[in-house]
Amino acid sequence: MRLVIAAVVGHVEWIEFVPVERVPSAGEIVHADETWEEAAGGGSVAAVQLSKLADSVHLFTALGADPLGSRAKEELEARGIAVHASSALEPQRRGFVYLDGTGERTITTIGPRLGPRGHDESLPWHELSQCDVAYFCAGDVDALRLARRARVLVATARVLATLRRGGVELNALVGSGKDEAERYRLGDLDPEPKLVVTTSGALGGWAQPGGPFAGGPIPERFEDTYGAGDCFAAGLAFALGARLDPPDVLAFASRCGAGALAGPGVHAEPVSLE
Repeated sequence: MRLVIAAVVGHVEWIEFVPVERVPSAGEIVHADETWEEAAGGGSVAAVQLSKLADSVHLFTALGADPLGSRAKEELEARGIAVHASSALEPQRRGFVYLDGTGERTITTIGPRLGPRGHDESLPWHELSQCDVAYFCAGDVDALRLARRARVLVATARVLATLRRGGVELNALVGSGKDEAERYRLGDLDPEPKLVVTTSGALGGWAQPGGPFAGGPIPERFEDTYGAGDCFAAGLAFALGARLDPPDVLAFASRCGAGALAGPGVHAEPVSLE
């Protein structure tokens, strides 16, 4: 099989994960027996998933010039990801995530989202011309236009405002039907994406063109839902970059999204193309 080189243009968050029986209501106290921290956020999760699939992965991002930013870079590089990061003036974005007894995640982020800026000449933007696919989930308009150098460009509907200003054609746009902030409506972008995918968790989702598609098989060991949507998007990007047949692209992405449920926090299963 041919080599696949992938890139993510996005953000990283340093997250503390807190497993609890249930998320507390106002004024209530809940107890956790353990917590852990790791580099997370949409760009990080997608890059970790792609590191399980592609032959090489580049992450273009911005990190705080503080200990948390340094820890995030070291952790991601240890996973085999080539991290190209601007040094932000703001502290590293961080947050905490409640993981309740059903596996649902409830997220609080602290600080502004830090994305790469296209005019930052310290970043090796030329690498994008060699990439089969790029996934865009944070950054400015210049970064978006540079991401279009990849043969295939996939983006999240979370950044519709940037996508509108950028005016580039997307090979695919991915959003959640359960999140109003990720809703895409016909005419929101010009030019229109070649493929629009709306996910609906375990139910699968809807593609235009293509219609309904099924969700991936739920793993026997179910940990939590954190990162499932970003793993789906990364799987979709990889499948398009690997030139899978159209009917197989969504099935592969669904398996990647479901695989994220099998491990705690930032977790990505290696999924076979077969």
